[in-house]
Amino acid sequence: MELKIEGMMCPHCKARVEKVLQAIPGVESVIVNLEGKTATVSGTADFDTCKKAVIEAGYQVLN
Repeated sequence: MELKIEGMMCPHCKARVEKVLQAIPGVESVIVNLEGKTATVSGTADFDTCKKAVIEAGYQVLN
């Protein structure tokens, strides 16, 4: 799944989003594209759980 994320501006933001998504049970891999403002998540975790984790980390999910 792909999440469109607003608010990521630096490598620290990228690392934070990767960390919160990787901590979710069922997430196998996370690829964060800072320039494209997206996070691609593979595994069995559902979209709403991933979206909630990113929002709680302080970022806005646009989709």
